[in-house]
Amino acid sequence: MTKQKYIVTVLGAGVWGNALAVLARRNQHQVRLWSRRSFEPLASAISEAKIIISAVSMKGVRPLVEQLQTVHLPKHSILVTATKGLDPLTTLTPSQIWQTAFLNHSVVVLSGPNLSKEIERGLPAATVVASNELKSAETVQQVFASDTFRVYASSDPLGAELGGTLKNVMAIAAGVCDGLQLGTNAKAALLTRALPEMIRVGTYLGANPETFFGLSGLGDLIATCDSPLSRNYQVGYQLAQGLSLEEILSKLEGTAEGVNTTDVLVKTAVRQQLAVPIAYQVYRLLHGKITPQQAVQALMARELKEEFSDLDL
Repeated sequence: MTKQKYIVTVLGAGVWGNALAVLARRNQHQVRLWSRRSFEPLASAISEAKIIISAVSMKGVRPLVEQLQTVHLPKHSILVTATKGLDPLTTLTPSQIWQTAFLNHSVVVLSGPNLSKEIERGLPAATVVASNELKSAETVQQVFASDTFRVYASSDPLGAELGGTLKNVMAIAAGVCDGLQLGTNAKAALLTRALPEMIRVGTYLGANPETFFGLSGLGDLIATCDSPLSRNYQVGYQLAQGLSLEEILSKLEGTAEGVNTTDVLVKTAVRQQLAVPIAYQVYRLLHGKITPQQAVQALMARELKEEFSDLDL
């Protein structure tokens, strides 16, 4: 059966936006790539588009939404958000911002263990597309699925989104672990404890806990915490090498969303009395309150307890 071909507009021409454009083009869709530096007007770029993908950084989501509200959005277009982060003002996820702004359009979250440079090279990968309207998720699934890119559909957009967002904080911690050469045992312990911390926060915010055991949770956690291609991992690794956060961010290719996410996450956790021991030490490290070595010591010195106690899932 021949797949239907669509006009696909990717908003955001960074490494992630370009990777998504590559995937859609490989499936013979008509792809338009737009950024704020484009000469083409935004209204023209989205004209007649069936799929409109937002691949901008978290700080660019609201300005993009506001700009789109001033133009005519194609009536039956599906909005896909591929941004991983939390809004610092409202703590909303990108999909929540998009859905609030465009009530009459389906919003689909695309999230998974997807390192842009590997995707552009055509290496095998898998992802999740999630929406409250499963038919819209299945349409997006058909747009991207290929013999090198396997796409799963999900009805838990919040869980898929939070998995990809919260693991960025853990990736900074993983980078520190490797930068200090703490070994395989320490790295395994860190990642194992990172997952329940993500689940604790995610379920409090309304996500399905099972989603975190899938590609957008555990899968993304493994990929991001174990690859030098991850910008968040690089932040942690280079902090452990003695560089300042300002130095690291000034040389980084793209945005390390975990830095902003850590601030929003810890403020939310303090306000709601959620236990986030790993995120808290990452927060202290990013703000220069402790050294990488002190962060490790603080985690190792925590009160002893049962592994699956109610207080520390």
